[in-house]
Amino acid sequence: MIFASFEFLFLFLPVFLAVYMAAPGSWRNPLILVFSWAFYAWWRVDFLALLVGVTVFTFYVALAIERAGPGSARGRRLMALGIAGDIGVLAYFKYANFGVDTFNDLMRLIGHAPVGWAEIVLPVGLSFYVLQSVSYLVDVQRGTVRPTHSLLDYAAYKALFSQLIAGPIVRYSDVSSDLRGRKHSLAQFGAGSREFMVGFAMKVILADTLSPVVDAAFALPAPSAADAWLAAITYTLQLFFDFAGYSLMAIGLGRMIGFHFPRNFDDPYLAGSIQAFWQRWHMTLSSFLRDYLYIPLGGNRLGVRRTYVNLLLTMAIGGFWHGASWNFLLWGIWHGALLALHRAWSTRGQEAARAERSDRRGEDRRDAFPQPLPGQDQRRGGDRRAARRPMPWLLGHLLTLLCVMIGWVIFRATDLAGAFAIYAGMLGLNGGGLSDALAWQLTPDRIGTLWLAIFFVYLPLLLAALRRRGVWPQAGGALASFVWAAWPLAAFLLAMVLLYSRAAVPFLYFQF
Repeated sequence: MIFASFEFLFLFLPVFLAVYMAAPGSWRNPLILVFSWAFYAWWRVDFLALLVGVTVFTFYVALAIERAGPGSARGRRLMALGIAGDIGVLAYFKYANFGVDTFNDLMRLIGHAPVGWAEIVLPVGLSFYVLQSVSYLVDVQRGTVRPTHSLLDYAAYKALFSQLIAGPIVRYSDVSSDLRGRKHSLAQFGAGSREFMVGFAMKVILADTLSPVVDAAFALPAPSAADAWLAAITYTLQLFFDFAGYSLMAIGLGRMIGFHFPRNFDDPYLAGSIQAFWQRWHMTLSSFLRDYLYIPLGGNRLGVRRTYVNLLLTMAIGGFWHGASWNFLLWGIWHGALLALHRAWSTRGQEAARAERSDRRGEDRRDAFPQPLPGQDQRRGGDRRAARRPMPWLLGHLLTLLCVMIGWVIFRATDLAGAFAIYAGMLGLNGGGLSDALAWQLTPDRIGTLWLAIFFVYLPLLLAALRRRGVWPQAGGALASFVWAAWPLAAFLLAMVLLYSRAAVPFLYFQF
């Protein structure tokens, strides 16, 4: 079951909300658990047992860590055991096929017969709820989170249907107080409904309309320059509006029932640098990689070269988390290299001065992934005379967007050959004109949607400029209030009409 489906909109959600709102407070967490398990079992009942198993295992390991004492040697061993168990489940279901396929490819190269293997199905949402388990165990071991003693509350947190399938990656600390007691109000329900409607419109009107163009473009064996660039641009827009739309729907659903999930996107395609992009894109994953991988690896506290290695390792692992494919691994390495290059450019001339100050003062250098780099935080001061002059925002923005689109090509392509075909086309190696195979996909509604998506990417800049000049009314004005209230409902109704007229398109991040 997906959010953008009539089963969810007219069956599951109304029944859940009616029962939930009518129930007394003490029944609401159990109701969340029952309905969330039903939501998950709608896809495959047998994999519900896996979700329950991971939940129970992590819950009791966390309690054992608490008894051993957070920060103790035994607690660290228990944490390692718990993480190994959770990651082991993810490794088997997500990477076993890849490992066997790679091994068989090597066997064929040396003339041996491949090993027989039955393909393993990847359970929906496994990557996300395993990361939640890892963060919970680490936080309990660090002493930053007190483990709950209620298996029911923890299971409700793990299974909460609004964020179970594709995030945001909600840490237990984000919702622990909400699990114990939530406030419900008409204003909060209305705000959540608005977020859900906006996300639904982003998904159905924009992302799903561009989907046929993307599929056709990436299926071309030898795309021209126009084909390849259209493929990169449309997928860049489709992925954002699909994933950001899903995240906003999840956040809205959570708010409707009293939960406050962290924001997951903040206009990432307006970033002026690759570091700013990762501060704005899939923010819950970025913060997870920072807090549970980059900083434990040493961050930027162990010297310049180790910092670059840590960035590459962190992003390579983050890329491989997305899927068992060389494409995802190379995509992660690409972004790790970009972050390292950006850091080298931004801190050129500062490293020696900063190291000298650190030695003199006995201070550690601050971790900076994906937070502002040293020398960019005005509150920290620093040797700005040695810093490279900042790149103009527009130039940085265009370079960042180009690098991101190059990365999205290998992220979307089904294999490396498909990615290299698009890259060859982008370089003009297959001619320049738009192919007939793709031209017929560019119907007027899809062309209009493409321009509309680009418009919405840059709309925040336009609104900010209008407000600065006093052209657009400030928040609280009658016109602004009317537009704020009316357009999400109108967009939602239009999306409903479109959903009725065509088949539902699964969310892109479901495959991860």
